[in-house]
Amino acid sequence: MNVYTKTGDKGSSGLIGGTRVPKNDIRLEAYGTLDELNSFLGLLLSEDLETEDATFNRNIQHRLFKICSYLATDQEKTTLKFSDPVSDAELSEMEAEIDRITAVLPETNRFVLPGGNRKSALCHVCRSVCRRAERRIVTVSEVYEVHPNIIRYLNRLSDFFYTLARKCCITDNSELFWDNTK
Repeated sequence: MNVYTKTGDKGSSGLIGGTRVPKNDIRLEAYGTLDELNSFLGLLLSEDLETEDATFNRNIQHRLFKICSYLATDQEKTTLKFSDPVSDAELSEMEAEIDRITAVLPETNRFVLPGGNRKSALCHVCRSVCRRAERRIVTVSEVYEVHPNIIRYLNRLSDFFYTLARKCCITDNSELFWDNTK
């Protein structure tokens, strides 16, 4: 199998189901942004995360692929191979994980700056790319049907990355806060 197909040489790409769309189609922009998020998540996973955090993040990668598959499918021509891209149980699992991490964090009433250490900075990159993906998928939902749990999941996922970023700063006391006098 060749990696290059040449089918996109004129600026189009194929959806699952065979429909050709321009490479700047809002659906491609949405799942392309999720692919970018997944790549940054892979970079985060190359760091020395605690086992429980690494396992949870690896599961996120699989779920992001499922969401990409959902968005890449022309549902007018092809039936999805799964009924629920993100289940209610998966949303609850995400909320429980955020709660688990939050329980070990010191309270703060200040704005957190991205950074502190490499792991935290990568979490913040994931958070901000996740927010962009969420915005792109909201745009898609204005034109095409999008399962509502996808937007909910990405909203929680960005909160998860924020929470994990804070946790990554706990061990070395490196959390950075905005100083409004600067």
